Amino acid sequence: MRTSKLLRTAAEQYQVGHDPLRLLRVVVGTLLLAGSAVAVLLAVTGVAPRALLLAGALWALYGFVTALISGVLEPVIDFAAEAFSSVGLVRAGGGYSAIETMVARGQYEAAAEAYRERARERRDRVAATIRRAALLTGPLGTAEGAVLELNRLREERGTRISAGDDIRIGLALADIHEFSLHDPGRAMAELRRLIDRYPHSRRIRQMRSVLAALKAAHFGR
Repeated sequence: MRTSKLLRTAAEQYQVGHDPLRLLRVVVGTLLLAGSAVAVLLAVTGVAPRALLLAGALWALYGFVTALISGVLEPVIDFAAEAFSSVGLVRAGGGYSAIETMVARGQYEAAAEAYRERARERRDRVAATIRRAALLTGPLGTAEGAVLELNRLREERGTRISAGDDIRIGLALADIHEFSLHDPGRAMAELRRLIDRYPHSRRIRQMRSVLAALKAAHFGR
């Protein structure tokens, strides 16, 4: 779905401040700094003149650990996050490449209908409906219809929506209300609902950041 400048900025701020390996770096750095301080103190006081060699070894170890974190652990974590974030969005051996080709060719109505058909399949209903909503909101110019379909999806009887899917739907609705229907009140209400309902979600900081950005944009606070 189209991402507005405001939402993109808020998301980038969240990503910058959300480093899963930051704590590990801090712990390792603190331990090695403490060890180096002790080694220097022992060398200066004459208790262990060769302790300076230990300090040098500790900082060499710090460089190695930092390189390991940045060069190995971060890429592995990023790859795993990308892989798991795609689970449920693209089915094995299928995906949406054929429909995306229609979109690239400007066949928006055909693509929207294809997404509707894909949404009939239980495993694809959320992802396909959100993709269809993006077309309805964008090139097809029927944002109200997109809102109706997303709300219908969430409120459909006999269907259990996971927390992750509910959040995806809610964020899509917030985007449509704010940037297509120009209704910031409903956009912020949707974000507030998600924050209150899923306070322990891994996206909670992102949602709070977006809500704060919207409040600042509309109310200057």
